[in-house]
Amino acid sequence: MKAKLNNPFLVAGYDSPAYFCDREAETEKIISALSNDRNISLISPRRIGKTGLIHHAFYQLQEYDDTVCCFYLDIFSTQNLHEFVMLLGKTVLGKLDNYSETMVKRVSSFFKSFRPLFSFDAVTGSPTVTLQIQSDQTEAGLQEIFAYLKASGKRCYIAIDEFQQIIDYPEKGVEALLRSYMQFLPNVKFIFAGSKKHLMDAMFSAVNRPFYQSTQKVGLKEIPVETYRGFARKMFANYGKTLDSDIFDYIYEKMLGHTWYIQFILNQLFAIEKANLTKQDVEMIIENVLQEENATFKTYCEIITTGQLRLLKAIAKERKVLAPFETSFLQKHNLTAPSSVKLALKSLADKMLILKDENGYYYVYDRFFSLWLEIKN
Repeated sequence: MKAKLNNPFLVAGYDSPAYFCDREAETEKIISALSNDRNISLISPRRIGKTGLIHHAFYQLQEYDDTVCCFYLDIFSTQNLHEFVMLLGKTVLGKLDNYSETMVKRVSSFFKSFRPLFSFDAVTGSPTVTLQIQSDQTEAGLQEIFAYLKASGKRCYIAIDEFQQIIDYPEKGVEALLRSYMQFLPNVKFIFAGSKKHLMDAMFSAVNRPFYQSTQKVGLKEIPVETYRGFARKMFANYGKTLDSDIFDYIYEKMLGHTWYIQFILNQLFAIEKANLTKQDVEMIIENVLQEENATFKTYCEIITTGQLRLLKAIAKERKVLAPFETSFLQKHNLTAPSSVKLALKSLADKMLILKDENGYYYVYDRFFSLWLEIKN
């Protein structure tokens, strides 16, 4: 039996299904697709829960069949193909074999470009692997990784998070290069996850792109309030605590149903040592966060123009805006001509400061930043 978590509301990482809320339909889609040799493109804004969902699906896949190998890598911080290949190699190298002299020889024979160096921790005795590869060997290294995966014969599932990052790599033809290898791996299936919807849609839906119609598309919406409320109250009850429905609904409405922000507040609310929690406790938590993030939010405001900031504040005060070019909205918030607002809106969207939901409503992505903007003149 695993030890009970000190706080059941995780804000990072994944523990087990016991602390994971809903996403049953999405989980089933992913498991079914991978099990039946279909790749997945998973698209959602950041912090809505896609990483947790990936680990949740991997957990269940390995519970059903402990011979499958699941790998997760976040390429958001990679700047070029070389860094991508290094991260991919570090993630999979040696993980398909038991550590032994035979494994070392096998891995070394595959990864000639990487020149893998094996060593053992002096204290624990655990083996470690250090990779070395020159930039001019990047494509050869990539080929070796996929050859290693294919030759293993094992069922492998690889999730590449923030996959749209490859678009910004300086090398030409990265999409085509990856596609040329990935389509010939019968034992390896991929989850391509991304947070920039317009870029991900273009990659997998545009007829002239290498990954065109190569995946089953899965999107994430907010967890329904009734489902999330039931989960939250159950978690409190499991620890002998109580969470009133109206308090949860207040949090859900404040955060517009955005998973990470709800989890963050619930995490801090759970930590309060008192019997009767109130909306004032929620407000205290939010106020503390806004104070802690004050300097960061000021920096956000300094990197945009006065017109963009005025529009950002207007959207924050409305919480969600369907028609930001309408005369009534412009006049209410003393905004300039629709053409200027349109340019400001595009710039804010490019900076990921605002998002547009599936119903066409614009909103400030960072829920705490939005609340901070609301109280600023």
